[in-house]
Amino acid sequence: MKFLKIGQIVNIHGIKGEVKVYPYTDDINNLTKLKYVYLDEFETSKTKVLVCRVQKNMLLLKLENVDSVDVANTLRNKYIYIPKEDLKPLEEDNYYIDDLLSMEVVDLKDNSILGKIVYVFNTGANDIYEIETSNNEKIYLPAIKQVVKKVDIKSKKMYVELMEGLI
Repeated sequence: MKFLKIGQIVNIHGIKGEVKVYPYTDDINNLTKLKYVYLDEFETSKTKVLVCRVQKNMLLLKLENVDSVDVANTLRNKYIYIPKEDLKPLEEDNYYIDDLLSMEVVDLKDNSILGKIVYVFNTGANDIYEIETSNNEKIYLPAIKQVVKKVDIKSKKMYVELMEGLI
């Protein structure tokens, strides 16, 4: 089973064992339907979600067998995963960050490989792809249609057209 990291437990909430999760998605409201999560990537860590709600762009989870602040504190900094097959299909030109990481970025001008995507972050206006070159330099490309021309998930390649002055 392939898992997708959907967030990280960053704090506790209240005194009854709820945890605060920083979500790794723009579609946080879709996560409120979670029935089970995994606290690591192993199937043996399947944990039932009793309550899931959104508060101030954070996900608040009440997990089975987490009934106190002390127990909730032991989960701090753990990652939350769900099976990839539990995810809903995305609309065209939308991708899960997990699918983009390690993807080769190809410059369409000369078919040269710029590097691989190592990180994706959001600026508010759009996502930014951090690309690491073969000599360990960093390139930052905006995830906009003027730059990203094609994404091939199966071959793990992104084709880009660099605007003048971008790098």
